[in-house]
Amino acid sequence: MFKSIFLAINNWRLTRNGQKNFLLYGSAVVGLIGGLAAVLLKYLVHLMEDVSLNISGHLFHILYIFLPAVGILLTVAYQHLINRDKIEKGIGSVLANVKTNRSNIAFNNIYSHLITSSLTVGFGGSSGLEAPIVCTGAAIGSNTGQFFRLSPFEKTVLLASGSAAGIAAVFNSPIAGVLFAIEILIGEISIPTFIPLLIASATGVVVAKVLYSRQLFHLVTEGWVMAAIPFYILLGLLSGLVTVYIAKVGGGLEKGILKNYNRYQRAIAGGLMLGLLILIFPPLLGEGYHYMQEVLNGNIDALKEQSLFPDLLSQPLVMILFIASLVFVKIIAAGITIGSGGNGGTFAPSMFTGAFLGLLVAFTVNQTGLIHLNTSNFIAVGMAGAISGVMHAPLTAIFLIAEITGGYILFIPLMIVSAMSYIISRAFNPHNMYWHHLITEKNIHPGADHSMLDAISLKSMVNNEYAVINKDTTLKMLFKLVAETTTSIFAVLSTEGKLEGIVFLSDVRKYMFSVADENMPVADVMVIPPAIINDNESISYVMDVFDTYGVWHLPVVKNGLFIGFISKSALFVRYREVMLKQHKEADIFAPREEVK
Repeated sequence: MFKSIFLAINNWRLTRNGQKNFLLYGSAVVGLIGGLAAVLLKYLVHLMEDVSLNISGHLFHILYIFLPAVGILLTVAYQHLINRDKIEKGIGSVLANVKTNRSNIAFNNIYSHLITSSLTVGFGGSSGLEAPIVCTGAAIGSNTGQFFRLSPFEKTVLLASGSAAGIAAVFNSPIAGVLFAIEILIGEISIPTFIPLLIASATGVVVAKVLYSRQLFHLVTEGWVMAAIPFYILLGLLSGLVTVYIAKVGGGLEKGILKNYNRYQRAIAGGLMLGLLILIFPPLLGEGYHYMQEVLNGNIDALKEQSLFPDLLSQPLVMILFIASLVFVKIIAAGITIGSGGNGGTFAPSMFTGAFLGLLVAFTVNQTGLIHLNTSNFIAVGMAGAISGVMHAPLTAIFLIAEITGGYILFIPLMIVSAMSYIISRAFNPHNMYWHHLITEKNIHPGADHSMLDAISLKSMVNNEYAVINKDTTLKMLFKLVAETTTSIFAVLSTEGKLEGIVFLSDVRKYMFSVADENMPVADVMVIPPAIINDNESISYVMDVFDTYGVWHLPVVKNGLFIGFISKSALFVRYREVMLKQHKEADIFAPREEVK
């Protein structure tokens, strides 16, 4: 029955409806499910928070040292024992699947992120829920595309649509959801991708409004004044520098801490370290949105809540030092949370850091009495600066903060700070922290060239028709072999099949008519290849090796044994075929003039 339903829908898609319209309908379905997932995640987190608060009761300062460790330990146990380590964490994993796995994401990622991130953050883990909901939405879109056997291009559109719906639903920000998908996941704007993203994002927001009434932030911003422009410029400069710090420190800690210990020891130790930080800095607890809303409302005294030294914080200088500490410590807490095995992202910690950086600038300047700055405005603009610099997504930053804080009247300060933060961050890090990790650790690059290259399988490009010789083969024997084959390159192998060198026909042509040299062994004329390619390398890596050494043929080995050659010219031909195929797929969804 299930098979017949699938065949009926697929037949309708291919015959009566057409692929273009089906993608629009598919984006609406993905947006609906993505919105439901975002709402479910929020409810799960609130449930976990209620459980942890009931556990702590009136012993907050004691038990909250241990509760983050409980959440991270439960997360690690789920990933290891139930999920069997198949979860793909982080926005970087989504980008990697788009570039190297034809936008295919495993089905378990639809629900695994909801469970693990709610455990991590609900018990006090100092990270955000945005990366898990992006991964969940991407998995929903990818698996919808896989179910209907769509092309990689179509799956990518649905994958981005699911992510856009998740972000839009979490923040009640449809425009930011679309821009996030374009700037971070797709990297370009086109009609075939833009319309499905709009549909999915709008659908996600509608679902969230119907099922989830809580507002993340309330409308608090006011108009800006010209006298504050120099201080917005200062905030932009500081935001850029802080985002470099976030990428360096946060990215380093997220790769893992206490690597000499097993996963459970890391979870416990990391959780306890996080608990101690929260004991000293209570605003580090969870996402931190509660404290961000309080300071947005002008209630800076809220930072004294649960503090071990509330009287000290009544002194302006101590409060300034406390706020400055939060700017730098939040990303450490987030890195410990993720690096010890928790599931979360740096989206919320970046917003938190930017918010308190804006508060630090405004509060400090106000203490001088030289000018009075609107702290709410600087907090909102600081959030945009942090997002812009960390993600290299200035449009997402501007519209997200404008939508969630009612800060459309702050467009000029938002543009100044976001642009400056982006420029400074780009000067230190050419790519955002997601791509930086993929490039340095996995040799996965952004851009269409690498994407199309990595769509080619290395195994399909290996030429297995080669002639084998050994080091003792004479030139006379080699020339007889040349007459019997069409190849111009020969592999010199050991008796075990390991590559010892290669011989190019062009190198031995001068000996062909010399009788005196016909007994010369091949060992005297063979050359060592500049590089050897393993059969599991990506094609983009192979092309980089070709360009680095300026050669046209490279040997390929599997488990140390020679299996064939790969040709740069053959790779160019295959690349052109893939490029034409992908352009043809994209043209299916391009707008066409009406035939009259």
